[in-house]
Amino acid sequence: MTSAVNSIETAVRDWLATIVVGLNLCPFAAQPMRGGRVRVFVSEARDELALLTDLQLELQKLDDSKPDAIETTLIAIPHMLSAFADYNDFLDQADALLERFEWSGIYQIASFHPQYQFAGTLPDDPENLTNRAPYPLLHLLREDSVEAAIEAHPDVDAIPDDNIRRMREMDAVERARRFAYLQHRPEH
Repeated sequence: MTSAVNSIETAVRDWLATIVVGLNLCPFAAQPMRGGRVRVFVSEARDELALLTDLQLELQKLDDSKPDAIETTLIAIPHMLSAFADYNDFLDQADALLERFEWSGIYQIASFHPQYQFAGTLPDDPENLTNRAPYPLLHLLREDSVEAAIEAHPDVDAIPDDNIRRMREMDAVERARRFAYLQHRPEH
Protein backbone atom coordinates (compact mmCIF):
# COMPACT_ATOMS: atom_id res chain seq x y z
CA MET A 1 0.00 0.00 0.00
CA THR A 2 1.41 3.40 -0.95
CA SER A 3 1.82 6.07 1.71
CA ALA A 4 -0.87 8.23 0.01
CA VAL A 5 -3.38 5.36 0.06
CA ASN A 6 -2.40 4.58 3.63
CA SER A 7 -2.93 8.21 4.73
CA ILE A 8 -6.34 8.33 3.01
CA GLU A 9 -7.44 5.12 4.70
CA THR A 10 -6.17 6.46 8.04
CA ALA A 11 -8.13 9.70 7.55
CA VAL A 12 -11.31 7.75 6.80
CA ARG A 13 -10.84 5.47 9.80
CA ASP A 14 -10.10 8.48 12.05
CA TRP A 15 -13.30 10.18 10.80
CA LEU A 16 -15.25 7.00 11.47
CA ALA A 17 -13.83 6.70 15.01
CA THR A 18 -13.96 10.36 16.07
CA ILE A 19 -17.00 11.69 14.21
CA VAL A 20 -19.35 8.84 13.26
CA VAL A 21 -18.77 6.71 16.36
CA GLY A 22 -17.28 9.38 18.63
CA LEU A 23 -20.29 11.67 18.23
CA ASN A 24 -22.66 8.69 17.97
CA LEU A 25 -23.97 9.91 14.61
CA CYS A 26 -24.64 6.30 13.70
CA PRO A 27 -25.43 4.11 16.70
CA PHE A 28 -24.90 1.04 14.50
CA ALA A 29 -21.30 1.80 13.48
CA ALA A 30 -19.38 1.10 16.69
CA GLN A 31 -19.86 -2.65 16.82
CA PRO A 32 -18.59 -3.50 13.31
CA MET A 33 -15.76 -0.99 13.68
CA ARG A 34 -14.58 -2.48 16.98
CA GLY A 35 -14.96 -5.96 15.50
CA GLY A 36 -12.70 -5.13 12.56
CA ARG A 37 -15.53 -5.72 10.08
CA VAL A 38 -15.32 -2.35 8.30
CA ARG A 39 -13.37 -2.43 5.05
CA VAL A 40 -11.95 0.81 3.70
CA PHE A 41 -11.00 0.68 0.03
CA VAL A 42 -9.20 3.63 -1.52
CA SER A 43 -10.11 3.89 -5.19
CA GLU A 44 -7.43 5.02 -7.60
CA ALA A 45 -10.15 5.79 -10.19
CA ARG A 46 -9.85 8.98 -12.20
CA ASP A 47 -12.93 8.53 -14.38
CA GLU A 48 -16.47 7.28 -13.85
CA LEU A 49 -15.98 3.96 -15.65
CA ALA A 50 -13.02 3.07 -13.42
CA LEU A 51 -14.98 4.10 -10.32
CA LEU A 52 -17.99 2.02 -11.39
CA THR A 53 -15.63 -0.92 -11.89
CA ASP A 54 -14.22 -0.43 -8.37
CA LEU A 55 -17.76 -0.20 -7.00
CA GLN A 56 -18.76 -3.41 -8.76
CA LEU A 57 -15.66 -5.24 -7.49
CA GLU A 58 -16.23 -4.05 -3.91
CA LEU A 59 -19.88 -5.08 -4.02
CA GLN A 60 -18.79 -8.48 -5.33
CA LYS A 61 -16.23 -8.75 -2.51
CA LEU A 62 -18.97 -7.92 -0.01
CA ASP A 63 -21.24 -10.47 -1.70
CA ASP A 64 -18.53 -13.13 -1.42
CA SER A 65 -17.84 -12.37 2.27
CA LYS A 66 -19.80 -13.22 5.35
CA PRO A 67 -20.91 -10.30 7.55
CA ASP A 68 -18.69 -11.54 10.40
CA ALA A 69 -15.69 -10.94 8.10
CA ILE A 70 -16.77 -7.76 6.24
CA GLU A 71 -19.92 -6.09 7.54
CA THR A 72 -19.64 -2.95 5.46
CA THR A 73 -17.30 -1.22 3.02
CA LEU A 74 -16.35 2.42 2.63
CA ILE A 75 -14.96 3.35 -0.79
CA ALA A 76 -12.85 6.52 -0.56
CA ILE A 77 -12.64 8.53 -3.79
CA PRO A 78 -9.68 10.92 -3.52
CA HIS A 79 -9.04 11.64 -7.22
CA MET A 80 -12.45 12.65 -8.54
CA LEU A 81 -15.96 13.87 -7.66
CA SER A 82 -14.56 16.64 -5.47
CA ALA A 83 -17.52 18.87 -6.43
CA PHE A 84 -20.60 17.78 -4.53
CA ALA A 85 -22.87 18.25 -7.57
CA ASP A 86 -20.71 15.82 -9.60
CA TYR A 87 -20.68 13.35 -6.71
CA ASN A 88 -24.44 13.63 -6.29
CA ASP A 89 -24.94 12.99 -10.02
CA PHE A 90 -22.68 9.93 -9.83
CA LEU A 91 -24.94 8.39 -7.16
CA ASP A 92 -27.54 7.75 -9.90
CA GLN A 93 -24.99 5.63 -11.77
CA ALA A 94 -24.08 3.80 -8.56
CA ASP A 95 -27.75 2.99 -7.92
CA ALA A 96 -28.13 1.88 -11.57
CA LEU A 97 -25.21 -0.52 -11.03
CA LEU A 98 -27.02 -2.03 -8.03
CA GLU A 99 -30.06 -2.56 -10.26
CA ARG A 100 -28.06 -3.96 -13.18
CA PHE A 101 -26.43 -6.64 -11.03
CA GLU A 102 -29.61 -7.34 -9.05
CA TRP A 103 -28.07 -6.11 -5.80
CA SER A 104 -30.96 -3.73 -5.00
CA GLY A 105 -32.61 -4.93 -1.83
CA ILE A 106 -29.40 -6.73 -0.86
CA TYR A 107 -27.10 -3.69 -0.60
CA GLN A 108 -27.60 0.04 -0.36
CA ILE A 109 -25.22 2.94 -0.77
CA ALA A 110 -25.00 5.73 1.80
CA SER A 111 -23.30 8.94 0.75
CA PHE A 112 -20.71 11.13 2.47
CA HIS A 113 -18.75 14.02 0.98
CA PRO A 114 -16.58 16.92 2.25
CA GLN A 115 -19.13 19.39 0.79
CA TYR A 116 -22.27 17.39 1.57
CA GLN A 117 -25.37 19.55 1.51
CA PHE A 118 -28.89 18.39 2.28
CA ALA A 119 -31.65 19.76 0.06
CA GLY A 120 -33.14 22.92 1.52
CA THR A 121 -30.06 23.82 3.59
CA LEU A 122 -27.43 26.49 3.16
CA PRO A 123 -23.84 25.28 2.63
CA ASP A 124 -22.77 26.37 6.13
CA ASP A 125 -25.75 24.82 7.93
CA PRO A 126 -24.37 22.64 10.77
CA GLU A 127 -26.85 19.91 9.73
CA ASN A 128 -24.66 19.16 6.71
CA LEU A 129 -21.78 18.13 8.99
CA THR A 130 -23.56 14.85 9.77
CA ASN A 131 -22.65 13.64 6.26
CA ARG A 132 -19.35 15.42 5.71
CA ALA A 133 -16.32 13.16 5.46
CA PRO A 134 -12.67 13.82 4.65
CA TYR A 135 -13.13 12.42 1.10
CA PRO A 136 -16.06 11.55 -1.15
CA LEU A 137 -17.23 8.16 0.10
CA LEU A 138 -19.58 5.44 -1.04
CA HIS A 139 -20.68 3.46 2.00
CA LEU A 140 -21.83 -0.02 1.01
CA LEU A 141 -24.32 -1.42 3.49
CA ARG A 142 -25.93 -4.84 3.74
CA GLU A 143 -29.74 -4.44 3.76
CA ASP A 144 -30.10 -7.34 6.22
CA SER A 145 -27.73 -5.63 8.65
CA VAL A 146 -29.54 -2.31 8.29
CA GLU A 147 -32.91 -3.97 8.95
CA ALA A 148 -31.58 -5.84 12.01
CA ALA A 149 -30.05 -2.64 13.41
CA ILE A 150 -33.31 -0.73 12.87
CA GLU A 151 -35.33 -3.44 14.59
CA ALA A 152 -32.98 -3.45 17.58
CA HIS A 153 -32.92 0.35 18.02
CA PRO A 154 -35.52 1.86 20.36
CA ASP A 155 -36.18 4.99 18.26
CA VAL A 156 -34.50 4.93 14.86
CA ASP A 157 -36.64 7.84 13.62
CA ALA A 158 -35.05 10.14 16.20
CA ILE A 159 -31.48 9.56 14.97
CA PRO A 160 -31.43 12.27 12.24
CA ASP A 161 -33.05 14.87 14.51
CA ASP A 162 -30.69 14.00 17.36
CA ASN A 163 -27.72 14.35 15.02
CA ILE A 164 -28.90 17.73 13.72
CA ARG A 165 -29.47 18.94 17.27
CA ARG A 166 -25.99 17.72 18.29
CA MET A 167 -24.38 19.64 15.41
CA ARG A 168 -26.33 22.81 16.11
CA GLU A 169 -25.58 22.72 19.86
CA MET A 170 -21.84 22.81 19.17
CA ASP A 171 -20.48 26.32 19.08
CA ALA A 172 -18.46 27.44 16.06
CA VAL A 173 -15.14 26.84 17.83
CA GLU A 174 -16.05 23.25 18.71
CA ARG A 175 -17.32 22.56 15.18
CA ALA A 176 -14.10 24.00 13.71
CA ARG A 177 -12.01 21.82 16.03
CA ARG A 178 -13.92 18.58 15.41
CA PHE A 179 -14.28 19.11 11.66
CA ALA A 180 -10.82 20.58 11.00
CA TYR A 181 -10.24 17.86 8.40
CA LEU A 182 -12.67 19.70 6.12
CA GLN A 183 -10.34 22.73 5.97
CA HIS A 184 -7.03 20.87 5.86
CA ARG A 185 -7.73 18.02 3.48
CA PRO A 186 -4.56 17.15 1.57
CA GLU A 187 -4.94 16.74 -2.17
CA HIS A 188 -3.82 13.40 -3.58
